Amino acid sequence: MDIQLKRGLLDVCVLAAIKNGDSYGYKIIKDLKPYVELSESTLYTILKRLESAKMLTVRSAEHDGRLRKYYHITQAGVGRIEDFKTEWKEVVTIYQFVKKEDHHD
Repeated sequence: MDIQLKRGLLDVCVLAAIKNGDSYGYKIIKDLKPYVELSESTLYTILKRLESAKMLTVRSAEHDGRLRKYYHITQAGVGRIEDFKTEWKEVVTIYQFVKKEDHHD
């Protein structure tokens, strides 16, 4: 898969994983596991990129005597998910065209 396409898909997956409530790294990986395999290093790179893009915010809170970072989606992050849904319709249309051409051989 094209690296830029995959990067964009993973960004949206991470945003979707925290759309309904703040979350932390391990839980995000666990929530995504049925859909996509994501390493910790990849996740934290994505989280930093999304934070820099103001699509999420981060706060630290104590949990079991340790500081844990919690991620919160911003309006920009919600907007990115909505943009993705619109863009995906175009991708599906292109896929259907390409697949249709396979049957004409």
